[in-house]
Parts: sequence; structure tokens; C-alpha cells
Amino acid sequence: MTVFKTFLKVLNKAKAPIIMYTVFLIFFAGFNMQTTDNSTNFVASKPDILMINEDIEEGITKNLIDYISNNSNIVEIEENQEAIDDALFYRDVNYIVYIPQNYRQDFLAGKNPEINIKSTGDYQSSLANMLLERYIKVANIYQKRITSEDELIAKINDTLEKQTRVEITSKLDTNQLSKATFYYNFANYSILAGCVYVLCLILSSFKEEKIAKRTIISSMNYKAHNRKLLLSNSVFAFILWGSYVLLSFVLVGDIMFTMHGVSYILNSFIFTICALTIAFLIGNLVTNKNAINGIINVVALGSSFLCGAFVPMEWLPDTVLKIAHILPSYYYIKNNELLKGLEAINFETMHEIIINMGIMLLFAVGFTIITNIVAKRKRKMG
Repeated sequence: MTVFKTFLKVLNKAKAPIIMYTVFLIFFAGFNMQTTDNSTNFVASKPDILMINEDIEEGITKNLIDYISNNSNIVEIEENQEAIDDALFYRDVNYIVYIPQNYRQDFLAGKNPEINIKSTGDYQSSLANMLLERYIKVANIYQKRITSEDELIAKINDTLEKQTRVEITSKLDTNQLSKATFYYNFANYSILAGCVYVLCLILSSFKEEKIAKRTIISSMNYKAHNRKLLLSNSVFAFILWGSYVLLSFVLVGDIMFTMHGVSYILNSFIFTICALTIAFLIGNLVTNKNAINGIINVVALGSSFLCGAFVPMEWLPDTVLKIAHILPSYYYIKNNELLKGLEAINFETMHEIIINMGIMLLFAVGFTIITNIVAKRKRKMG
């Protein structure tokens, strides 16, 4: 009980940094959520295509041009090579189609005439290429069986007019999940920084010469002393975690009442356990209160940047992510990113997430063992 009362007295002096880390979380998470695009509409885009026809615009040739025109934006450019090359270079056109002389006649004769193309190589040119290949493939199939040009054109148009109906079956609220992911990713910094600062401050107070000597000569075993300190620190850590969870219900919204929300909360709870053991280890290693701020910069800020708390994981270099594997924050943030894309929550879909949670718990066990070893050696040295 004496240990816990002393803990509360020191904790009362550390209110300011706890409030500061909470304000950071609210400000940055809130700002990001305000700038999140709420639009879920899909607008189809058409590629810009230049048609250069050296054949007579009749029959199958005209039908090809009409099909391309109806599914793209036809660009008119002066027909000289320099102007065409400039248009392609400056992305005024995505795709250029060269229809050769006698294309109609050669096609109807089954010669399969070649259509030359030039492209910018971007996704719009890929779409244009798909349009052209689709027409040619369908036309070649019917040309082998139909001799009448009018019937051939009719069959081609009938086939190309059949559109596949696309039905969106996903029930994911991607906007809400993105908000939850960003909030809990940023909470990596707030939880870790809060635990490290407060616990280091408290443990360094217990290591002051007078208090340390009284503890050493007392009948209390060092393991029992550490357990009581860890329990006291746990109360603070879980209160901090609980307050951030409550904030998520306010800032993120209804998604927190779903199984996805429960999974975010569980993941953050396990990370808090890990953050607690990290802070307890650092607190046993550090005796200088002035060094705490520097440690926070290295541990909390460093792991947040390396593991994707501030910058999305997909934007980080592979080398950075490989290094991040040695940090528990990586597995915490990785789980948040995985949850964002889960259609359903069940054992099969949660398999990787459960493994990552297990890894975080192993980190926590490892840090606890190391802390006991460090505390035992320091006690002997003292």
C-alpha cells in the first residue's frame, strides 16, 4: 500500500505531459478526419485518343472508329509527326491509333491487318489498349464465320454492347475504418510516450538515494517490490488506455460499436501491455530525470516514424519496414492496417492479426524478464 500511495503522489505531478500527449492525439486525429474524403462515388474516366485513319472511312473501318469514339475522348491534332510526338510527350493524348491503308479490304479478306499504336504507358493508355484489343478480338472471331460485312458489323456491335453488370457487395465503411486506423495508429505515440514519461518519472523517484536504501534494507523481496510497482503502473497505463478508447468513440463514430471497433480496442489493449513493460524496463535502466525527454524522442517518436504511425506503411521504404520488425509498434500498427481491409471478422480473417497480437505479448514477457534481471543486478550492486 505504501508503494501505491507514493506512486499516486508522484503521478499527480506528471499531469501536464499526460494532458499534452492527449491533446496531440485529439488534434492530429481530428485534423486528419476532417480532411478525409467522404466521397465514395466512382466516376469512370475515358482515355484521350488520337485516331489517324489512312483508309476510307466506310464499313468495318468506320465501325471501328465509331466504337473507339464512343468509349473515349477523341483528340484532334495537326497531322504532322512533330505535333503528334509533342502531344504524346505532354500527355495531351494517351493513345494513338494508326489505321493503315486498305484496312477494310484486308480485314474482310481475312489477312488480319496490323494496327499500329503509340501510347504514354500510363493507366489511361492501358484502358485504350483494352478497348482496341476487345474490338479486334471480337471482330476476328466473327470474320471467320460471316461473309456479309453488314451482318458482321451488326454481330460485332451486338456483342460489344453487352456490358457486365458490376454489383458492389462489400459492406465496408472504408471512410470510417480509415478514420479508426489513423486514430489508433497515432495512439501508438500517445500511449508509448505517456507510459514511458510517467513511469520513468515515477521509477526515478523511487531510486532517489534515501528511498532506494530504505527499500534495500527492508524485508520486501525485489521481485515483490517490482510487482507492486508494475501493478501500480498498470493502473495508470490502463486508465490512460481507457481514456483514449473513450475518445475514439467520440472522434471516430459508430464504427467503434462494431466487431471492427472491438478489434481495434483489443489490439490497442495488448499494445498498452507491451508499452507498459517497455516503460518499466526503461525506468529501471534510467536514473536521470533529465534524460526522460530524450528517451521519449528515441523510443516513442522513433518507433512511430519507423513503423507507420505518422506516415502510412505503404509509403515507407522496404528497408525501413524490415528494420521496424524488431519493434512491437510494427505489429500493432500492422494489425490496424489489416483491420481496415477486413470484410468480415472471424477466426480465418483474423489469423494474421492474432499472430501479431501474440508477438506483442511475447515482447511484453521478454521485457518483463529483462527488467527482473536488471533490477536484481542493480540491487546486488547497491
